[in-house]
Amino acid sequence: MLRVQSITMSLNNDECLALLEQIRWGGKPKCPYCESTRATAYKSDRRYHCNECFTSYSVTVGTLFHKTHVELHKWFIAIRLVLNLPGGISVRQLAKEIGVNKNTACYMIVRIRTAINDDQELIQRVLNKN
Repeated sequence: MLRVQSITMSLNNDECLALLEQIRWGGKPKCPYCESTRATAYKSDRRYHCNECFTSYSVTVGTLFHKTHVELHKWFIAIRLVLNLPGGISVRQLAKEIGVNKNTACYMIVRIRTAINDDQELIQRVLNKN
């Protein structure tokens, strides 16, 4: 089994969300729908309410992490493994490394490879932070 040394292995989901907020927004929430920075944070959740277009959003909207149930620290580890291992990583090996089933690992690899083309800046910034 590979041993990946990464800061994100010890982070919980809230800490990973805070890290992603720093990467994407520099700490200041920005609505993905209207790009307003006027938002109110929900007390119980790491979500925001836009005071311009009145939508609710989180930092994952519009990213490869949107609408997934996989914890962010697993995504961060998967990005590192997919991009940094010579020759890539197999679906089964990724599943074993991050503790998901092979179908989830396949889905993650596809999304990561798509994001490399669509949102290379975000991928690079995640790699640099973890």
